[in-house]
Amino acid sequence: MRVSQVTVRKRLTLTLLVGLLIFFIIDVRLGYVQFLLGNELTEKAEGLWSRDIKFEPKRGEILDRNGVPLATNISAPTVWVVPRQIEDPVLTATKLAEALDMSKEKAYKLVTAEEVNVRIHPEGRKISHEKANEIQELDLAGVYIGEDSKRHYPFGSYLSHVLGFAGIDNQGLMGLELYYDKQLNGEQGSVQFYADAKGKRMPDMADDYNPPIDGNDLKLTIDTRVQTIIERELDIAQAAYNPDGIIAIAMDPNNGEILGMASRPDFDPANFQNVAPEIYNRNLPVWSTYEPGSTFKIITLAAALQEEEVNLTEDHFYDSGSISVAGSKLRCWKSGGHGSQSFLEVVQNSCNPGFVELGQRLGKDKLFSYITAFGFGEKTGIDLAGEGTGILFDLEKVGPVELATTAFGQGVSVTPIQQVAAVAAAVNGGILYTPYIAKEWIDPITGDVISRNTPDEKRRVISEEVSEQVRYALESVVALGTGKGAYVDGYRVGGKTGTAQKAVDGRYLENNYVVSFIGFAPADDPQIVVYIAVDNPKNTVQFGGVVAAPIVGNIMDDSLRALDVKQRDGQIEKEATWLDEPQITVPNLVGLTKKDLHTQLVNLKIDSSGEGDEVIQQAPAAGAKVKQGSTIRVFFGDTDKERE
Repeated sequence: MRVSQVTVRKRLTLTLLVGLLIFFIIDVRLGYVQFLLGNELTEKAEGLWSRDIKFEPKRGEILDRNGVPLATNISAPTVWVVPRQIEDPVLTATKLAEALDMSKEKAYKLVTAEEVNVRIHPEGRKISHEKANEIQELDLAGVYIGEDSKRHYPFGSYLSHVLGFAGIDNQGLMGLELYYDKQLNGEQGSVQFYADAKGKRMPDMADDYNPPIDGNDLKLTIDTRVQTIIERELDIAQAAYNPDGIIAIAMDPNNGEILGMASRPDFDPANFQNVAPEIYNRNLPVWSTYEPGSTFKIITLAAALQEEEVNLTEDHFYDSGSISVAGSKLRCWKSGGHGSQSFLEVVQNSCNPGFVELGQRLGKDKLFSYITAFGFGEKTGIDLAGEGTGILFDLEKVGPVELATTAFGQGVSVTPIQQVAAVAAAVNGGILYTPYIAKEWIDPITGDVISRNTPDEKRRVISEEVSEQVRYALESVVALGTGKGAYVDGYRVGGKTGTAQKAVDGRYLENNYVVSFIGFAPADDPQIVVYIAVDNPKNTVQFGGVVAAPIVGNIMDDSLRALDVKQRDGQIEKEATWLDEPQITVPNLVGLTKKDLHTQLVNLKIDSSGEGDEVIQQAPAAGAKVKQGSTIRVFFGDTDKERE
């Protein structure tokens, strides 16, 4: 059958159109793939070719309030291998095993692993730079050194429970390292190189470096000047008394900033693996709970004053040595009692029956409302993990005996940080603050402050006028009462002793007490509150006034000077005891001649310097009180020349 030319032309035209259509579709597809999907497909291809060597970020440093480093980082390289690039597995495994002190079998297993890259762990993790250079000099194909770091605590066990520690992967495991792990940790970086399907490097493709993002630095409220003093005093007490434990907290009562915190036993964060978990897992100042004893009387005192249930100087109480409450006899610590006393003397003498009387005047509803208002029975909110809440009586189950014992600090359970926050409120003018320890977050590159924590004022608990009365009463405790061991000449220290019998399984232990003292200074304008608790001190009389008060006195004396707090006038004269060394008031020696000088000094030594016949300077200054036999330094000169 003959096909006409018209039909042929139509078929050719159709074929041409179909061909053009197919070509157009292919062309559009190629254009779409090249121009629209090109970058995506290239990235996927590079993803198949690429291999990553991880670079860990530097963990943010932890600093004290003045910029002193407390937790830093030191460089510690890590060894990686890319098994498919290993040219001679036996030789590579042998050399790595020798360099890293590991078995050849383990090294061979790692260099022949069916993985893209392998980190040699633990032998090749966080090694020294000398060891890293040694491995690089081996020039082994497929073996790489990745930048890494490890946590470094320059002061060892200093502030250990607060700082906590980080693990081998630089993750926070305890303390501030755990609490603020996310902010301190940063983000990983990497070096990305390209390899073919057999794992061989592709020399025509450059490596990509994605730098890690370092963690932010954390500046604390801790003042290393105060912390160092606390650590020193705890070491001395540990050696002197061999206690089961010691707790110390120092806080600025005007804003809740923690200036120092420590406990014993402590540990070195760099070697936490060698310490029992019950030691490093328990930050005792915020975790432990126990009966506070007489330090709790400050709360009863503040409540009674606020409710106008007592006048400290005009109201009197007779202490026979005990008081009967609902058939129970509650005894004073002093056998035979204190006799007739004003309520100011009740506070000075830490008289239990007198505080039972104050509790009864208040009644259980009012007393417990103040206990709750001062923050007991709940967490303070301090930014440290593991904080306890303490235990209070269920108000519905509080009878006359429970009310009485609570009034002098027995039968309730509190944490040290609760006591510090509460007493700070009692003496700072009546404001309860949330304690805190993280002050600022700082950009590690620019040094700029990213964010800053500010004081959290929870509520007013008592009036400024009542707070002033509390301060006066507690200053008299240190000058005239049971807290004389904390007396610091010129600084007007106030405070309260505590001696609490320890209970286990509902029964009190014999001759086993937690002795404590909480103090503040200066009494007219408190700048620091210090709490010390010593658990079961040995070879001593277990009283807070004997053991804990002198420790607080030493901490106060040095800390107030370190913080540049000026001495105060108007201090209550300390009532001397037979334990006190005689003190002498330093006379004014300026202007005296050498001949006159020796007639003025009795039971004092002279250390002189300078030329001339007349005293032109002296230290300590006139009016200061020093121990008998102390040395007075004088400088001789010519007053006429001094005037010129």
